[in-house]
Amino acid sequence: MSEIAKLSPQGLWESFYKLTQIPRPSKREGKAIDFMEEFGKSLGLETIRDEVGNIIIRKPATPGYENRMGVILQSHIDMVPQKNSDKVHDWDTDPIETLIEDGWVTANGTTLGADNGIGVAAAMAVLQATDMEHGPVEALITMDEEAGMTGANELKPGLLEGDILLNMDSEDEGELYVGCAGGCDANVKFNYTEAEVPAESVAFKLSLTGLKGGHSGMDIVLGRGNANILMFRFLKFAVANDDARLASIDGGSLRNAIPREAFAVVTVPAANADEFIESIEEYEEIYKAEFGSAEPFLSFVAEKTDMPSSLIDEVTQDDLINGIIAAPNGVMRMSTDMEGLTETSTNLAIVKSRDGEVIVQALMRSSVNTAIEALASKMESVFRLAGAEVSFGGQYPGWKPNLDSPILKTMQEVYNKKWGKVPEIKAIHAGLECGILGSAYPHWDMISFGPTIRFPHSPDEKVNIETVSLFWEYLAETLKSIPVKK
Repeated sequence: MSEIAKLSPQGLWESFYKLTQIPRPSKREGKAIDFMEEFGKSLGLETIRDEVGNIIIRKPATPGYENRMGVILQSHIDMVPQKNSDKVHDWDTDPIETLIEDGWVTANGTTLGADNGIGVAAAMAVLQATDMEHGPVEALITMDEEAGMTGANELKPGLLEGDILLNMDSEDEGELYVGCAGGCDANVKFNYTEAEVPAESVAFKLSLTGLKGGHSGMDIVLGRGNANILMFRFLKFAVANDDARLASIDGGSLRNAIPREAFAVVTVPAANADEFIESIEEYEEIYKAEFGSAEPFLSFVAEKTDMPSSLIDEVTQDDLINGIIAAPNGVMRMSTDMEGLTETSTNLAIVKSRDGEVIVQALMRSSVNTAIEALASKMESVFRLAGAEVSFGGQYPGWKPNLDSPILKTMQEVYNKKWGKVPEIKAIHAGLECGILGSAYPHWDMISFGPTIRFPHSPDEKVNIETVSLFWEYLAETLKSIPVKK
């Protein structure tokens, strides 16, 4: 695993390796926060830990650059904890096992944490560098970005002194991001009563696995399967044709990850068991044919299991199935202003039954705030018609593009001078912290950039080694080129 620490630029990769050794899932990233606080103090730099756990580390300007505008290097310390079902990994104690494969760094059966560990590592490398030229620099390392934007939401005005925010949480080298989507969580609850298992029934555990999943914003446009949608599509058929009854459901795990797996326990009359198994096999073939190369490892199987003690009552079962089938999911609208940009989407992320309740959670995103409101209204209508309780939370604003941004112009010129081409200007269908941070610090000129990362929020996550070098060179040259403060 330590082989990645030998990659170039070594300062950045050594820092990233250290981060992979510290568990830092969202909501449980305390050890990593402690590490960053000690890191700043060990360099003799002014280090601040705010009330929620954000870390601010200040490094003075190098000689001759004292009159430059102040720059904030911003990244988040937490990561999405996802693993393959056959991977043994304790997210509270175990380090990430990194691998180098064909020019990429990836992980062994888990998420890598390059989102946003590479950005944090870049800030660390700047802070400890002795051979860089730059004006006043502040590293802002936020917490709990992935699960609630808590760090950004709770950042107090007046703590930071800089003028320019460089967010290092984008995932395509050679692209500059000037806008992002806002988001909102839909929280749905069905209450059910426990029903008796019919006599002469057999029980099966259904496992829909092998999907790629991925980031619920950036990867939603790729047409990948949603394990919850596919599971309930089959359940509707099985209830109608095989007299199946639902005992429990466990689909998805994180609101911002496309669900890769879903599991259900059902019963069917013993006389229908063979036909039921044939239906499973038929639906597996249907799904494979529909998704083709998008989901080459899709698996849908049933195995006999112990008889459940009870079932979800039939009325709630049917309401739940119909609600999930009718609920909006996937890309709702593409942008008419920026080609290729998803404007509005929703990810039906989690469906879980426990203790007389079925919890459904979805994350809605849009670069148009009124579109989120319309989507939330549709979600509410669907699930209220299905007899569920519906509430919304976790709202965060988008970041409106400013194509007249001075730092945008500077970074375009730097890139063109260094590599002979102008970087693409884009907006991202994901919840960068820029929109929230800009609310607290409205004078900031902001931009987001980074190396090439693929399949974040899934065990397929990987970061391209060559682009990390390009990203680092770009960052160093940008810091050297920051304008004089007026």
